Amino acid sequence: MFKFNGVNHLAMATGDMDRTIHFWRDLLGMRLVAGLGQPGYRHYFFEISENDLLAFFEWPGVEPVARKEHGRPVKGPFVFDHISFGVDTEDDLWAVKDRLEAAGFHVSEVIDHGFIHSIYAHDPNGIPIEFSHNVAGVDIRSHPRMKDSVPSPAAQEGPEPELGHWPAVTAPTPPSERRVYPGAGSELFHGKKTTAAK
Repeated sequence: MFKFNGVNHLAMATGDMDRTIHFWRDLLGMRLVAGLGQPGYRHYFFEISENDLLAFFEWPGVEPVARKEHGRPVKGPFVFDHISFGVDTEDDLWAVKDRLEAAGFHVSEVIDHGFIHSIYAHDPNGIPIEFSHNVAGVDIRSHPRMKDSVPSPAAQEGPEPELGHWPAVTAPTPPSERRVYPGAGSELFHGKKTTAAK
């Protein structure tokens, strides 16, 4: 089985890239590490950690979403509830809270979830965000814990991947047939491409 190394990037949308940059880069300190664009379209990337990025598309006409309380159930079509960013120390969690409040953003109290302490806020686009610090001595990555009193059948199978639920790969793509095609931004980093790259 392959191994993931983090969230390469999580892509959101904004109608105001400058305000988004001022929040994520200047208020929260996430470096702006890449920007792709042309008239009517931008795609900018912020560094969360050495492996993880947060990206924003800027599209004309995008408006901030209505505020929704983190984790509050909804009905009907729905995709995304919130994103949580980890911080190294409990002091960092309080520093983020203080910084957001000083900038005029509403921030929840610090909440104890047993394995993390968290605060909740919204970015200028209305995106629900959480900041979390791992509770000392509780490591759910090394020691997974299922605390649901009525876990789903799949959850009862345990934390490790169960390979029998999906068909096995019987015809992997041979290296000689692997092609990488140019997409948005390719010309900015590699020059103009007209054919597939091997």
